[in-house]
Amino acid sequence: MLTREENEWLTRTGAGTPAGELLRRYWHVVAAASEITEAKPKKKVRILGEDLVLYRDRTGKYGLVAEHCAHRGASLYYGFVEADGIRCAYHGWKYDACGKCLEQPFENPDGGFKDKISQPAYPVEKLAGLLFAYLGPPEKKPLLPRWDMLARRDGVRKIEVYETLRCNWLQAMENSVDPVHTYYLHAHSMKMRGSSQGAYYYRPVSKLDFSLVVHPTWAGIQKQRVFADNASHVEAPHPLIFPTMLMVPATTGHNMHFRTPIDDENTEIFHVRFNPTSDGSTVHDLEDPPAQFVSTKNQAGEFHMDNFPSQDQMAWETQGLVANRPDEHLGESDRGIILLRKMLRDQIRAVQNGEDPVGITRDPKHDQMIRLIPEGYTAFSATQSG
Repeated sequence: MLTREENEWLTRTGAGTPAGELLRRYWHVVAAASEITEAKPKKKVRILGEDLVLYRDRTGKYGLVAEHCAHRGASLYYGFVEADGIRCAYHGWKYDACGKCLEQPFENPDGGFKDKISQPAYPVEKLAGLLFAYLGPPEKKPLLPRWDMLARRDGVRKIEVYETLRCNWLQAMENSVDPVHTYYLHAHSMKMRGSSQGAYYYRPVSKLDFSLVVHPTWAGIQKQRVFADNASHVEAPHPLIFPTMLMVPATTGHNMHFRTPIDDENTEIFHVRFNPTSDGSTVHDLEDPPAQFVSTKNQAGEFHMDNFPSQDQMAWETQGLVANRPDEHLGESDRGIILLRKMLRDQIRAVQNGEDPVGITRDPKHDQMIRLIPEGYTAFSATQSG
């Protein structure tokens, strides 16, 4: 059980908050690259409580700048994307992707006024059809991890964007170290609907293992299930990659979930499925695979519960915009959640003490593919669980 003060400490995402400053030390997915096109080169995004505009200039370079112009506060979303930046539609002030003010029409160029103005801006990198942004201190910027699911070429990737989650990011992440929820939330729900989709999870679990992993280029918590009806079968680990990712290996398509905090009460979820080729051959797929948008609710605004994403989001949203952790009662099966909260506390303190949090690197020798998919892994067919 947490106190109300501790709950605030772990969940808030704004600049200057304990968790918000920690989250700003990592890269976060802000969009699928296919959302930014020649016909629509701009998109409003809200990340970690900041209102921003994501754009691609005419040279193909991405920019992510504060939405409100430093001049008079008009929205740059309605501005003009040019070869070297974005120009405000109100008075024509133009900024490049680094936030430098390039032009100020009708201001005296001899006064050097534009050199004193900058727009908050953040770096953007593209990997496997996803656009990642880093909102932290420039001097602390880590390398963008090259996860095997995103870097490998011997397979096909599919990108899904889920309906916006109307609750705090930590509720989704705690679910990733809660392996017993799959029995009722997924398997039993599907069985009651006459579906066998979650049959793999409809088995008695004899053991739940959790391990803390600290690798030179990532860190997190791995969970495994051992089933009572087949003690010789040990499920492959599902790594929760600190702080906002989950990887689920499966024979029918490996899955990676990215949970991006929009603000304290909303979360954007991006899902990538990677299907390797049977013979290891290279697939020359699209540079930016089109994103499929997945609805988790029906027309009445209720969760339809027909698939795993809808079931998961029901469980997360109905805890409240920010879960009331002071009133919860954790049991023995919740030890993964306890471990995650401890890890979160420890890394917040590390940042407050001027240290780097776990799982980041700036060392170029670690700029290589990070293998998460087990070699020769044979496992289950249900692949959507969180």
